[in-house]
Amino acid sequence: MTSLSSSGLDRILTLELVRVTERAAVAAARLRGRGDEKAADQAAVDAMRAELNRLPIRGTVVIGEGERDEAPMLYIGEEVGAGDGPEVDIALDPLEGTTICAKNLPNSLAVIAIAEKGTLLNAPDVYMDKIAIGPNYPAGVVDIDASPADNLNALAKAKGVPINEISACILDRPRHARLIDQVRATGAAIRLIGDGDVAGIIHTTDPDETGIDIYMGAGGAPEGVLAAAALRCVGGQMQGRLLLDSEEKIARAARMGVSDPNRTYSIMDMAGGDVLFAATGVTDGSMLAGVRFARHHIETETIVMRSSSRTVREIQARHQDMDKFG
Repeated sequence: MTSLSSSGLDRILTLELVRVTERAAVAAARLRGRGDEKAADQAAVDAMRAELNRLPIRGTVVIGEGERDEAPMLYIGEEVGAGDGPEVDIALDPLEGTTICAKNLPNSLAVIAIAEKGTLLNAPDVYMDKIAIGPNYPAGVVDIDASPADNLNALAKAKGVPINEISACILDRPRHARLIDQVRATGAAIRLIGDGDVAGIIHTTDPDETGIDIYMGAGGAPEGVLAAAALRCVGGQMQGRLLLDSEEKIARAARMGVSDPNRTYSIMDMAGGDVLFAATGVTDGSMLAGVRFARHHIETETIVMRSSSRTVREIQARHQDMDKFG
């Protein structure tokens, strides 16, 4: 395996990786509010794949649009890149929040993470129970096996605030009714989101900006890996456990290398090694502005992070070459 060189990572970080999510975001944004989730997702997939194949990497998609029979492009196991350079694992969601984009609601993103080969969890497309907080807390403040009340009280103590100043992000789903009741019983606030739990977890990285201190509840396992990659880059904490509630899911997970269906995954289990993460806003959100189409240019906003240096770059770009995003 070719090791990732510092110069190679820097080159991807500063230019190429940004272009990948920018291109996907612009393609999806052209279909914002049109009510067609599949068309928006396909546009983002096509654009992201084209840009990925220009990168100087030998990449394998480990988190993608689905298995090969389900997804013609960017499927799990697909090889992307120009065919030279380092071997890397890739986790991606060309359009995180397809429903959000179709309805032109906040926090739809184009997202990608790149890491050293063999260091991203190859998660099956099942639910994962998750708990996540941002940086600057002692290790072990929250625990997926603790009660919501215990976790919220521990977080409030670590932050040095009363619990009524803690805000939890939870997907608005019937399966979370009991969790929502338990959180509200503590006096903590809740931000319910309809979709987009990658964005929900990323929001914990900057509570002062987003108002989100903790993410709790079950969402997609592939999205959990992407979110873990982002948290790794800023020093956040996350735990996850696959929800394998049928023999078929247990068997599917086993085919992807999951030997213990009850295992609790740490953030390092989900996204180890040196990780690069990038996200570009498709619709306006709490952290990133969506794509803006002006008369003679296109504006995008992207966040790019690297785990080894804890570098976070916010890139606001004005693209004068309209044909590039045609």
